[in-house]
Amino acid sequence: MNSDADSESLSNGKGKGKARALDPPTESTPLLPSPSSSLIYDVDRSSSPTTARRRLVAKLVYVFSITLCVCIILSIGLAFIAWSYASQVSQISPETVLNEAMKFKGPSRVDVLNVTESGGIWTRIDGQVGLDAGRAIGVNSDDNDSLFREMWKAFGRWGIRKVDVVSIHLCKIRLVSDSDELLATVDISPQQVVLTVDPPYGSSWLQSLSTTVFVEPTRNTTDLVSFFSDAWRTGTAMVNIQVGTVSVQGGPLGDFSWRNKIYDQFFDVKTFVAFHVPQLPGLPQPGRGVPFPPIADLITLESFSVSTVDDQLAVSARATLVDPAPLSFNFTAPPLPFTVSLPPDVPIAAVTTAPFTTTHPNITIDVTGSALSLPSGSSHLLSTFLSRYLSALPNAIILSTPLISNLNIEAEFPAPHPRPRVLRNVTIYDMKIKPGNVFLASGIVYARVVLPLGMNISLDVTHVLPDVLVFDGEAPDTYWPRLSGDPPPTQPLPDPLPERAFAHIRPDDWLESKCASMPLEPGEEVDGGAAYAVTARIEDVPLEVLPGRQTEFSNFVSKVIFGKDGALAGLVGTVAVEVEVPGLPVAEGELVLEGLPFQGSVRIGKKNMFRMPGWGWPFDV
Repeated sequence: MNSDADSESLSNGKGKGKARALDPPTESTPLLPSPSSSLIYDVDRSSSPTTARRRLVAKLVYVFSITLCVCIILSIGLAFIAWSYASQVSQISPETVLNEAMKFKGPSRVDVLNVTESGGIWTRIDGQVGLDAGRAIGVNSDDNDSLFREMWKAFGRWGIRKVDVVSIHLCKIRLVSDSDELLATVDISPQQVVLTVDPPYGSSWLQSLSTTVFVEPTRNTTDLVSFFSDAWRTGTAMVNIQVGTVSVQGGPLGDFSWRNKIYDQFFDVKTFVAFHVPQLPGLPQPGRGVPFPPIADLITLESFSVSTVDDQLAVSARATLVDPAPLSFNFTAPPLPFTVSLPPDVPIAAVTTAPFTTTHPNITIDVTGSALSLPSGSSHLLSTFLSRYLSALPNAIILSTPLISNLNIEAEFPAPHPRPRVLRNVTIYDMKIKPGNVFLASGIVYARVVLPLGMNISLDVTHVLPDVLVFDGEAPDTYWPRLSGDPPPTQPLPDPLPERAFAHIRPDDWLESKCASMPLEPGEEVDGGAAYAVTARIEDVPLEVLPGRQTEFSNFVSKVIFGKDGALAGLVGTVAVEVEVPGLPVAEGELVLEGLPFQGSVRIGKKNMFRMPGWGWPFDV
């Protein structure tokens, strides 16, 4: 029975774990097993599931410990690398980034979108920008780096490429001159800039940028003028840029990924921009200590016209302006308002420029507008302006714009060329001379008034006041200017008197006149605008012999009396006129135009002198 039990026990052990089956006893099997066999048998029986689990746990603990140590070492290494990058980044100043790592090109185009009533200017600026982040934190490749250094940089470049883009928010920017005078403030919308490492040479790696900018120039125009004058005199300009706060955040605008956690702020950021003043076509080289040339040297008035439209005076002009920008720069401006004033400060016209774009070498600007009502007591300024213009003399004007308060640009309104021939076919009909102690002249003065080209206005000449020198023979091509007044005061005679001048004719007061519109005669359309016929009657106006010229007067009378064909009298003078212009409200009621020149000649015979039937003086201006 024991042997059966043993057999059953052995058979049951075949299927359990590591138990080894025993061979059945034979005739040669020893009755007592050997010691070694008994030992193996005991050891095998001692193996159990608990022991196996212990061995597995030991192995797992060993592997985990090794892995933990490796992770700790890697974490320490990564932390050290991160600390090294953080230390590197913390030592970088915003000024260094702006001056060395941030690259700009342009602007290639500037569009003025809108101008506010306060003088602020909304613009859209196109250009190129790039941020060499590798240079900023010092991880760009270098052939002289050691293996460890290159590995350290490679990790930094990898991190920059992962961040890829940063968003930049700027508070209001102040532009300040080198003398610490505020020039303008600038507001820029938030921008996103692509980070770059190891950029190629040149500008191919820069990204295109189009952004909206709000510029508000300073109201102290003296500082602006001083800045530009100094820049022209030295040939260079430097603008200090001051930013109160700069915020930098990882990722593009509106991003909410892990990159958004990268954030930093910089305060009181300062940098500067220096550039050379470009050479302007037709102007002297800047930087030679010479002052900026007058505005008149930059602007050329190509055409000018004034016309009456619905009882209003409409003004239009075309001018060219020297384009100071480089060829690659494009500028587009919307309509810009300006006021034209006469010194010291009398507005006479409000005009608006048409939208224009820069062109080389000159910018063409078309201007339209209307005349303004003149303040009380200022009509004499406009009278002087028109009188000088019609006499082919330039006039000083002041240009201002509500966009920049207190900015007054002194300019020159050029004289017409050639000199306008305003008074034509001047004649005295039914001329009579009464001899006596003082010769008295009577008759009807006729003049054809042809306004300069471009002046197509309605007007009414209500009074005239001629002032004439009479010569023995042809008159010289000269006249003397008038003084302003109401009526014009007696103009002092030229000193010395012109040769061969012997008489002076000037009524004591204004002569009433009649005015009628006339069509242009053939050939007058080339240099003429509106045309009018003006007549005025003179009664017993003294023919005054000039001081010290009695001999010349006697000689002239002798020629008239004894000469076969009489004598040729030369005439040189000026005329003042009172004019009403519809559409130009004047507090004084009328404009006084003085010093309008004319000259001519007339042949006088003895019949004209003594029979007094009338004689003509054709004053051909």
